[in-house]
Amino acid sequence: MAEKAAPVLLSSVTVYSLAACAAQLGLGYVLAQRLGKRCHATDRWVLVWLFYDAIVHFTLEGPFVYLSLVGTVATSEGPLAALWKEYGKADERWLHSDPTVVSLEILTVVVDGLLALALIYAIVKDKYYRHFLQITLCVCELYGGWMTFCPDWLVGSPNLNTSNWLYLWVYLVFFNGLWVLIPGLLLWQSWLELKKLHISKGSSGKKSR
Repeated sequence: MAEKAAPVLLSSVTVYSLAACAAQLGLGYVLAQRLGKRCHATDRWVLVWLFYDAIVHFTLEGPFVYLSLVGTVATSEGPLAALWKEYGKADERWLHSDPTVVSLEILTVVVDGLLALALIYAIVKDKYYRHFLQITLCVCELYGGWMTFCPDWLVGSPNLNTSNWLYLWVYLVFFNGLWVLIPGLLLWQSWLELKKLHISKGSSGKKSR
């Protein structure tokens, strides 16, 4: 009896999908350098992330929400449907309009996407409410990640395919991990800035007495 052939991992769709993600990051970098030229170097890197974050929410997750509301990714055609079908090889819930995933993505596109744009404006214009928006956005991103995976973990992860390095380490760990690591770092940045402001205010108060 002939052995069953292993699935082809690096197909043209795989390359196209990864290239699209790289192009989005490149666009985020260009926008950050142009609009954040007066910002501190650290904030320019924050802007790179925020532009990338907003672009992903609006141009990838937005179409996912649309496809899921009018049908499913699995029954849809087109380049964006093909991209989500590729990711669906690692997490089947994205193929079949899972209610929890779609509900979270609606909030992600609308709330997180708009918060990212508002935070970009606050950083570029040096607004006083910058860290309020930054903390709010980061908490929303972390909550979205937790609620995306925790429900599936609690029932034994039946929808996750971790059988090979591409699905596990690239699709599931790397791409989702970005939305854990970077919001975590930005929360730490906000903590330090607010602490610095509090210490500065305390020192000013003592000098005025």
